[in-house]
Amino acid sequence: MSLDRAEVETIAQLARLKIAEQDVPAYVDALSSILNLVDQMQAVDTTGVEPLANPLDATQRLRADDVTEDNQREHFQSIAPKTEAGLYLVPQVIE
Repeated sequence: MSLDRAEVETIAQLARLKIAEQDVPAYVDALSSILNLVDQMQAVDTTGVEPLANPLDATQRLRADDVTEDNQREHFQSIAPKTEAGLYLVPQVIE
């Protein structure tokens, strides 16, 4: 699929982009080549191919779920302007 000048100008207007007149042909070529690549990728038969979450088939290292900080709730709430039942009270902002 290739785009023409009018389509690129329309896309730029919808995206609220200002493109200089001399740059429009370069954008036409670049966007057309991207769309041609997408067409080629969509033409590939992928039946029987399982989707991958990661192309390297790697797993993420996770840290141990250990408590590393002391509970300082009382300290933080003691310096708060208003608290009630362990919650911070704030002024109403939405009516």
